[in-house]
Formats: sequence, C-alpha cells, structure tokens
Amino acid sequence: MRWGMVIDVRRCVGCQTCTIACKQEHGLPPGQVWRFVADCEVGEYPDVRRLFLPMQCMHCAEPPCVPVCPTGASRQREDGIVWVEYGSCVGCGYCAVACPYHARHLIHEAPGYFEALTPPERATARPERTGVMTKCTFCQERVDAGRAQGLTPGIDLEATPTCAVSCIANVITFGDLDDPKSPVAKLRAETRAQPLLPECGTEPSVFYVVE
Repeated sequence: MRWGMVIDVRRCVGCQTCTIACKQEHGLPPGQVWRFVADCEVGEYPDVRRLFLPMQCMHCAEPPCVPVCPTGASRQREDGIVWVEYGSCVGCGYCAVACPYHARHLIHEAPGYFEALTPPERATARPERTGVMTKCTFCQERVDAGRAQGLTPGIDLEATPTCAVSCIANVITFGDLDDPKSPVAKLRAETRAQPLLPECGTEPSVFYVVE
C-alpha cells in the first residue's frame, strides 16, 4: 500500500480552495500554509498560456528529508506517508534544505489574526507545532480514522485528505497507488501522469497531468 495523488492541472482554476481547506483542517497560524497553488506562465511568445500548479509535500518513496534529520524526527510510514514527530524535532531546518519541493515549514510562533486568540483559534491551537518543522501529512489522521471505521481513502470523503474533498473542480484524486483498481492508480495509468523533478530521484507519490 502506498498512498498518493494524481493532480489534473488541466482542471485547476487557481481558486486556492485546497489551500484554505488545508489551513482550516490543521489550524495553521497566520502566514503558514502547507500547500498552495502556484500561478505559472508556460510556453513561448506568442504561444503562452496560464497554468495553475498545486504544490505540497510529495511524500516521496525516497524522501531526502528523512536521512538528514539529526534527531530522527522526520519519518516515513510503511504506507509512504512522510511526517514529523514534533516532540523530537529541534527546528534545525536540515529537512527544509534537503527538500527540492520547498515543502517544509518552520513555525516560529503561532499568533492569531487579532490581538487575542478567537475561540475557534483556541480550539484548534497546536502548541506542539511551535518552534518545529511542519508539513503536509496527507491528512494522516483522517486516513487512519477512516480506515479504522472500514472506510476507503479516496472513495469515502471522511477518510480522504481535505484538499481533495474541498476541490471545486475535482482536480485532486487520492488513493492507493499500489492498487491497480483504485481510481488514483487508474487515472495515473490512463493519463500518463508525471511527477515533478524526477531527476532528483525522490520518487514522489504525487503525479501531475498537464496535457
């Protein structure tokens, strides 16, 4: 089993709904996002077009961020999810330097949007994430909780990462890349989706359909 995504860039309208949904799901403080949609211009004049590229942690099969961590805080699960054990992280930033996708984020402090934290901000506060490296987790809590209830990630919304659930254009397909019958594996095969920066040898679990 290896969790992964296929992102159909042809459908993305750059609305950033996935960005906000992720931010809300994980209670991220002001100025911090674990994913974003890059606004790109591709082609050569006069044949130029606009392209929106959702970016996040790629949950690589060979994650360079894991072996460089001096404390072992940066870890990889058997199902491919790369995550951070906050209690072991010292915020050194080695993993951020090693990641070619700029998917690691250091939360120096966690202020609110106003002078005092609002009730929703207090309810979602995660003090253990202050002073440590953070990143997209493929919503591992949702995936694990859903599977414990017999749900299928990528099929059942409650067990699927919130970015995929929230997307208004069905850009993001999530599931088990090792299951040839899963929607994500079928879509990858049918579209010949490709990873970003394959020359880095990281073997990402996120693939993109561009044309």
